[in-house]
Amino acid sequence: MKTLLLIDANSLIHRSFHALPPFTSPKGEPTGALYGLANILLKIIKEKKPDYWAAAFDRPEPTFREELFKAYKIQRPKAPEELVSQIIRAHELLEKFGIKFFEQPGFEADDLIASLVKCFKKEKNLKIIILTGDLDILQLVTGDKIIVETPKKGVSEMVVYNEKAVQERYALNPEQLPDYKGLVGDPSDNIPGVLGIGPKTAGRLLGEFYNLENLYQELKAQKLKGFPKKDQNLFQKLLDYEKQAFFSKKLVLLNHVIKISVSLEELKRQDLNSALLDYFSQLGFQSLVSRISNQQSPQISIPF
Repeated sequence: MKTLLLIDANSLIHRSFHALPPFTSPKGEPTGALYGLANILLKIIKEKKPDYWAAAFDRPEPTFREELFKAYKIQRPKAPEELVSQIIRAHELLEKFGIKFFEQPGFEADDLIASLVKCFKKEKNLKIIILTGDLDILQLVTGDKIIVETPKKGVSEMVVYNEKAVQERYALNPEQLPDYKGLVGDPSDNIPGVLGIGPKTAGRLLGEFYNLENLYQELKAQKLKGFPKKDQNLFQKLLDYEKQAFFSKKLVLLNHVIKISVSLEELKRQDLNSALLDYFSQLGFQSLVSRISNQQSPQISIPF
């Protein structure tokens, strides 16, 4: 089976920026995050050998979520200039690796990845691996065909989520995760959810009714079963926050309707070439140059 690797570039750059020392190029430019990203990509080539790959970037313009909800992610601090400059240069780094990347104003990298998944999920004998640090994308996981790998510690260890792993962590199916966030919210993105609903209660409700639509249909019809009378306060709270619950779900749900015109063949991974070595030299990544140059087949057996 062939593999398509989809990379959340912003997520990996942020992770590298905070995990590695602040390296600089011979010209004094910040390069630590770029070095981390390059290391990750080389490790992917060695260990995963993907047949196809692509990356997605966030854009600086407001997203449709921010247009809907001005407070979306408002609590996050502004990215320092030394990180912003490396996000910009990461586009060039990906080009040197031969990785096609996508970005679109108004959407996040997750939405672009969701749209790419929609383009290729019906391809036979193709496994899709999503590399990201953002667990919102777990909602795309499908069996063992569409899986997510996310850094566990720094940028060196990875956790793999197939559908079984998602179920083991959340006791829910991947497609239920937006409903889950609709109830519990997400402080990291400033998504409100329903006041006072925690993971245990949300899991209990979704275990019984599967999604918000069924939950509220049954709640309004007063056909709820299996819950004690003490839950009447809970039911009233759910009714009071109905609009907020569905709005929170809408914010979390990935938008997969972005039109992306690309064939699988256009995403085919090519062998590394001298242009990448020259670029590494410009950035001062001599250790990476040595690792590649000392190998007879660098695209396959780079040591780490």
